[in-house]
Amino acid sequence: MPEVDCCRSSVTGAVLDVGRAEALARVFKALSDPTRVRLVSLIAAHEAGEACVCDLIEPVGLSQPTVSHHLKQLVEAGLLSREQRGRWAYYRVVDRALDDLAAAVTRPDR
Repeated sequence: MPEVDCCRSSVTGAVLDVGRAEALARVFKALSDPTRVRLVSLIAAHEAGEACVCDLIEPVGLSQPTVSHHLKQLVEAGLLSREQRGRWAYYRVVDRALDDLAAAVTRPDR
């Protein structure tokens, strides 16, 4: 097979290792559903930065079990934290997770 002449540019920034890339892929997978993106936005916009699952049902127009399923996916991805208070669960955005996500997809020279 003939040798291909290739433009060889240098990598000048940090490259994600396999483990970090897999972790970020899990976060992106959790955010691949528009309902989940809306839930993160709704929770972040709530007073005190937290919301009860009961406050999220009507704005997204889904049943409580469906909303809870989406929230579970976001918790498992590390984007939300969950605190049980009596019968209801309260959710809060994990700011560090969003900061890490933004840093991973931002070019260092920008």
